[in-house]
Formats: sequence, C-alpha cells, structure tokens
Amino acid sequence: MRVLGVDPGTIKMGLGVVDSISGDLMSPYHGVIAPRRKDPLENRLAHLFEATKKVIEETQPDAIAVEEPFISKNPKTGIAIGQAQAVVFIAGAQKDIPVFRYAPQEVKKSVTNYGGSSKEQVSEMVSLLLGGKDIEGPDDVTDALAVAICHINSHMLDDLIGSSTW
Repeated sequence: MRVLGVDPGTIKMGLGVVDSISGDLMSPYHGVIAPRRKDPLENRLAHLFEATKKVIEETQPDAIAVEEPFISKNPKTGIAIGQAQAVVFIAGAQKDIPVFRYAPQEVKKSVTNYGGSSKEQVSEMVSLLLGGKDIEGPDDVTDALAVAICHINSHMLDDLIGSSTW
C-alpha cells in the first residue's frame, strides 16, 4: 500500500509518501510545497493544487490521508487550512484516489500511542518507524508522514477486524 500523507497549509504544505510492504514502512518521497508568502491567497492555492497534482502523478498513491485542522484561538488559521485541504481533495478526486481525514490527536495516538504527544515525540517516532532515518525538513514533513502512517495503521486495523472501507 502506498499512502500520500498531507499536512495542509497555505504557506507551507507538508507531503510525505509512505509505502507499507509486509508491515515494513519506507518513505520514497517527502517534501514541502511553499508558495510565495506575498502572493494573493488564490495564487497560493493554485500553486498548491498544481504541485499536489504533480506529486500525485509522480508517486501514484493508493490513498491520500489529510490532517484535519486544529482550530485554536485564530479561526483564520483553521479557514486557511480548510482551503488547503480542499485543494488536496480536488486533486485526489481528479485522479479517483480516495481521500481520508484524520484529527491531529488521532494521528499522534496512532504514531506515538498518546494523543497529546509533542511534535518532537511524533518526529522521533516517525523516524523510528521509517527505519531510523533522519527526516529532512520542517515539522510539516514529519507531520505529513505521520498522517500517512496513521492511515496505514488504521487500514491494517480495519483489515484485522474485517471492516475495511476500501
């Protein structure tokens, strides 16, 4: 199974592909899409869309897993993340790739076994789960890889209990 994990954002969007082969995890691709901060929102969204489509075409994932927005004190941030999510949803729909959504606490719990884990703890576990490799790039990259791993774990659990939806 190959999953594209996405940590959405309109300034930086983390992307990470995780392959699961007989229970072993590896990442053939991870990176960040970073449109120009000064560009108008519609131009940044267009850039994110085109770059996401390109990654999908190049990596051919079986599924896309996207982190849901964590809305704290600034609703503008949640709206921006939702707009970036929509870009990913459309890119996935155009290629007939199912898109799954996961709450941040669900991702953390799946990767570290604790929903309140710090970014550092998530990063360390992602590195360990991917064979101890150092993951280059900002937290957006390890967050995206964590979302992909969360989906793989969720899919494996569904297979075990016989309730897989795809």
